[in-house]
Formats: sequence, structure tokens, C-alpha cells
Amino acid sequence: MTATNAVHAIRPLAPDVQVVERVEKLAAAALWADAAEAPLLVRRLSTPPDGRRWTALATPALDGVVFASMSEGGVGHVDLLAVEPAAQGRGTGRALVRAAEEWLRCEGATEARFAGNPPCYAWPGIDVRYTPAACLVESLGYDRYRVAWNMTADLPSVVPDDRAELDRLASAGVTVRDASLTERAPVAEFVRRNWNDSWAWEVEQATGCHYAVRDGEILAFAAWGSRPLWFGPMGTAEAARGLGVGRVLLRRCLAEQAAAGLRSVQIGWVGPIRFYAQAAAARVERVFWLYRRPLG
Repeated sequence: MTATNAVHAIRPLAPDVQVVERVEKLAAAALWADAAEAPLLVRRLSTPPDGRRWTALATPALDGVVFASMSEGGVGHVDLLAVEPAAQGRGTGRALVRAAEEWLRCEGATEARFAGNPPCYAWPGIDVRYTPAACLVESLGYDRYRVAWNMTADLPSVVPDDRAELDRLASAGVTVRDASLTERAPVAEFVRRNWNDSWAWEVEQATGCHYAVRDGEILAFAAWGSRPLWFGPMGTAEAARGLGVGRVLLRRCLAEQAAAGLRSVQIGWVGPIRFYAQAAAARVERVFWLYRRPLG
């Protein structure tokens, strides 16, 4: 089958449990650097925020799949592309990208990006280790416009005692608390007010969340697991910076991730490299290239 004919054969993924399970296995086989997380990523992209316009398109044999979505300003995103190893090299990936672009055009996109569409995304961009993917998108006319990176923090088998840090914060009137799923609303509203709706949604979806409060006012937060298994987002209000509260919240989240059986954690789409290096001995490890091209 030629790439052109394959575009016409590609159809939206059926919302069937068995089909989704096959796609999860396909993603695990194709995404060798993310095999353990691939099924979780498929489920995450399949349950985006309310109102998001998105699709999942697949080949008839279910040996290739692409997820795409829309964001603001006429920008479309190719969120995940996976082709069975045995089916690679036949133009399947190219056909899937073209099908995704056609769907994005129909949704009003004037630009397509291989770049994360927060708050529900798989990666910031294309991991540089997926060389064939980078070669494919460049051959399709996409331009690299930004670089992003993750940091990796190794998790200790014995969680450090943070009582001294908590006592120090208590002397400044600051209390650190766990935000259970039934107690997220105030934290999400704090995040929405100080940062954006995307981070607020991630807080609402996160597996774990901790926050700091003083005199009834939330000062800072840290969360993990909204993007499966990764740490983030986190933030501290300007009035509370310099207290060291961010370091405590980070370590409490990492302790939970260690308790969940993880031995290392990805800190996603990092800005403050120095902070994470000092607070958690984290290192820059995964690098992502972000691509875009206009849709004519």
C-alpha cells in the first residue's frame, strides 16, 4: 500500500476496550525508550481536559497510531506517533502524520507542531534518541524551533528525615500538608490564580500533591503523576520564595514516588535546573526537539 492510499485507509480509533488494549501494546513495542509508560500515555491522552478537540487515528491493521489535538490560536499538535517495529520503513509513519495534519486542517489549524499540548501531553517534543522520528518530521518540512529537557532524580531506598526542615518552616509559621483528591479544589484555585489553567488541571489530576500554608493562605504546591509517573508541576508564590518550602514539597513528592516503587523520577519540562540539581541531585538527561510547520 502506498503512503497516499494509506492516508485514505487510516480511520479514527474505535472506542473499544480491546482496541485500546491493542494500541497500548503497539505503543509499548514502538516506543522503546518509554515502553513501561506507553500504555499509561495512551490512557492519559485518551482522557484529556473537557473541551479539548482531539483524535486518535490508526491503520486498518492497528500497526500504527497517531494522536492529535488542538490548542489555542489555530495550533495543532501531533501528540503521539507509534508504528509497530515490523511495519516501520514502509511509509506508515508518514501516512499517519499526513492523516493527522488533514484532521488538524479540518479543525481549523494553521500550524502543526510536534510539541506537547499542556496540560495533557506525552512529551515536550521528540526525544532526540528517537532519531527516525526526527528524520521523518524534518523530511516532511517541519522546522526545529525550540529545545526542552527533563531532569532525572534517583530515588533513595531510605527516605531522608525532613523533620528538621518542617520544624524550621513551622518556626516561620508555615505548615506543609498533603492534598488528598477530595481536598484539591483550594490548591487548584491557588495554582490557577498564580499560574494558569493548565497547571490547575494537572493538580486536579495528579496522583500526589502537597502544599504549604501560612495563616490560612496557600503559599506553594508540588504535584506528581498527572503526566504518568513524572514529577511536576510545582510553584511557590513570590511572597514565600526564599523560605526553602519548595525543596521540602519536592522531597515529599519524591518520597511518595519512591514508596510507589519507582527508583528514579523524571522531572518534566524543566526550567530551574540549578534548583533541582541542588534539592534532589537531579541531572539533565532527556532532551527534546520541538518542531512546527505551517499547514497550507
